[in-house]
Amino acid sequence: MNSNIDSVQLRELHFELLYPAARIQARVEAIGQALSQSHAGKNPIFLSILSGAFVFASDLIRCYQGDCEVSFVKLSSYSGTASSGAVQTVFGLGQNLSERHVVVVEDIVDTGRTLHYFRGLLEEQQPASITVVTLLRKPDALEFPVPLDHIGFDISNLFVVGYGLDYDGLGRNLPGIYQLKEQL
Repeated sequence: MNSNIDSVQLRELHFELLYPAARIQARVEAIGQALSQSHAGKNPIFLSILSGAFVFASDLIRCYQGDCEVSFVKLSSYSGTASSGAVQTVFGLGQNLSERHVVVVEDIVDTGRTLHYFRGLLEEQQPASITVVTLLRKPDALEFPVPLDHIGFDISNLFVVGYGLDYDGLGRNLPGIYQLKEQL
């Protein structure tokens, strides 16, 4: 990986900085404060959707002021730079969510297919509440209506990497978010 502050190269693709780390952190802190207020005294369980949301979830729960629990679920619908169209549960929930306050932490919502699928699974367990937080949303790509309670940033329909998001496993460790440079 060849990188500098304004651009990175991952394999054959070139990406340019979209959001620097400081801007991301400020937005994560604001969402953390909002969740601290809305979930005060509720001991929510934060469900991070792996693999992309792990960095966001880690920073978010450190901004949450109050008791909380953390769990992970692995869902996948991506291959390379595009969604495969089929959601797969690689591994799922290990605890009962009945009457629990659940905060779903997602990295990016593009078509909405993954969250639409996962929300249905959660609702079957009859939690007390479901709050959905996403770092990024692509409004122009939405195909499935999914309620989102907190959105970090709305972005165009370009492919992005960094801050947990990857291109074939690369780029998750970048502190900023980078968008694919449009090819001429």
